[in-house]
Amino acid sequence: MDSLIEVNNLTKVFKEKDRVITALKNVSFRVKSGEIFGLLGPNGAGKTTTLRIISTLMVPTEGEVTVKGYNTVTDSQKVRSSLGFLTAEMNLYDYFTVRELLEFFARVNGMPGTETEKRIPQILKQLGLEEYADRRVDNFSTGMKQKVSIARALLPDPPILIFDEPINGLDIMAARVVTRLIEQLRDRGKSIIVSTHNMTLAESICDRLGILFDGELIATGSHKDLSGQTGEERLEDIFFKLVGEDYELDQN
Repeated sequence: MDSLIEVNNLTKVFKEKDRVITALKNVSFRVKSGEIFGLLGPNGAGKTTTLRIISTLMVPTEGEVTVKGYNTVTDSQKVRSSLGFLTAEMNLYDYFTVRELLEFFARVNGMPGTETEKRIPQILKQLGLEEYADRRVDNFSTGMKQKVSIARALLPDPPILIFDEPINGLDIMAARVVTRLIEQLRDRGKSIIVSTHNMTLAESICDRLGILFDGELIATGSHKDLSGQTGEERLEDIFFKLVGEDYELDQN
């Protein structure tokens, strides 16, 4: 299957007491096997809403999403078993050590004990967490907590990974570790969605990009494709060419 994730005409409407908010408007894109697909856009563009629908945490108002051929609404359990989701809002239980936390979520995911015993040391080594394995999470820095959250997402070794703003709050060293890890996961054949407003991250690791703005997907393609479409080289210039100069002026 070439496209592991298919998003078709996705619309999401939130109804509040005195208004209706359309967070997504007919969004469609594909994520291919073994690629990093970046959802690039400012805060409030609809990135997290899109990821929540893909990961079955939210139901679309219209349209559909399939993951490995499974519908996110009617086959939600099969979808969840195929992906790992790192969200900026993922809470850790601070009174657990790293090892205890991973053991707990292994049980939640229904992983057999023998698989858990093998997988946890692999994850700890991969993320450089071995010496911290028996320390409580509540004393960790933001960067270390982010690493533990990533370890949690990677634990079942899913074929699809979703990272929502993966380097937010990280210093330059921790961000580099996370960036390299995402690239390594892609090289191992994982299909990855990275949601970000960080132009440098998007430009450096994404094989293809979807530019999401005000709930609409206004362009998709590789950096080369988008450059050819706009006549610009730098991703920041490409972005503002696509969303319009008025937006850039509004932010200044």
